[in-house]
Amino acid sequence: MSAAAARRRKQLQTRKKNDDQDAVNLRLQELLASEELGDEATAYEALQLAQSQVRKRIKSADFPGAVGLAYDASLALLKKNRVSVASQLLSLLAEVLMETHTDVTDEWISRIEQLHSAHQEALEQLSTSGIVGDTEKLRLQRLQKEFLSKTLGWSNDLGTVRFGHKKLHELLGKQCWTISKISPSAPSGKDGEDEDEEEYSISEVAMRSEAVTNMVLAEQPTQIVAWLKTLPPPTEAECKMGHQCPPAERDALLTRGLLLLCTIENLRDANILLRGFIDSVEERPMDDLLKSYMSKDDGKAPAHVVFGSMLLRVCEKDKKTGPLYSWLLRSFKKELDFMYKPQIIQSYTTKIGKVYFDIQPPPSMLSMMENMMGMMGGGGGMNPAMMQAALAQAQAGGMM
Repeated sequence: MSAAAARRRKQLQTRKKNDDQDAVNLRLQELLASEELGDEATAYEALQLAQSQVRKRIKSADFPGAVGLAYDASLALLKKNRVSVASQLLSLLAEVLMETHTDVTDEWISRIEQLHSAHQEALEQLSTSGIVGDTEKLRLQRLQKEFLSKTLGWSNDLGTVRFGHKKLHELLGKQCWTISKISPSAPSGKDGEDEDEEEYSISEVAMRSEAVTNMVLAEQPTQIVAWLKTLPPPTEAECKMGHQCPPAERDALLTRGLLLLCTIENLRDANILLRGFIDSVEERPMDDLLKSYMSKDDGKAPAHVVFGSMLLRVCEKDKKTGPLYSWLLRSFKKELDFMYKPQIIQSYTTKIGKVYFDIQPPPSMLSMMENMMGMMGGGGGMNPAMMQAALAQAQAGGMM
């Protein structure tokens, strides 16, 4: 075969390949614009075509085209209430944003917000109409949380805002709180019933803790106050000195939020959160709580709101108040130890001691603390595997 014939053959093969791709893309666009996209079979066909076209565009280095197609197809599916199908494409979009090093722009943040809004509206319609039950709704909401966590990680790694874009923290925080309010039916059967109920309870605490963490990083303290208003006040058992149960969730979330705000040196929002809690959430007289905090024989556990007030006042002083900070931690240690994931709380108090009072932890403890703080940009939570490894290292060094 001559060189000219070989070139001609290659040109024909390339043209045929391009024609096939154009036909696939044309079919995809027809499906996305079709009224039949609401049908399950049509939606899955559109999903498969969109996934293949996104990957082909990445392979050909058409990065804007790849992320744009993933966005357009996801939004089209959500507008037809195909939430389960769209969730698979949203996961691909989050991966492609990172894979293609797409810039974190206001336009893309707005697009992610639009996708999330469409997701919530579609899921609410499906839930209201009875098409999806609580169990399926919880699954889809958790998938959406993963999508928001991944996009937050993208904004943290490729953006310019420490810990990730504030709007994405806000969306993720609200999503975690929404998930905490969904109560799927427990599996039938007596075996393991108590364990199932405990698992649901822990999940609620975990989601609310992550919600508060993200809203702190979103700089939305008033939203945290609004959430805490919806939680019950401490019970008599939770207020008893030496109680063996976790503190009241409402109070524990306040303390978690205040510690994190102090850790990231945002005393402005810490004071807004504390003042909002005192004015509109705490029903007990502050004078009585303060007297009880200093008393050793009234049989009552120290109040979280008093601890928070003293913490902020101490942090606003100079480094000479370090001994007072150490005393404050000792007086409140049992409450902190019973909070959800106390190892994270310890990383906060260690960081506060270092930043405000120049209290230096051992080098290996400092490394663990910095690693924990660095994990927050991936969605407000801590990677469990890395957390366990860091704690194992600390324990091996005799620090805990």
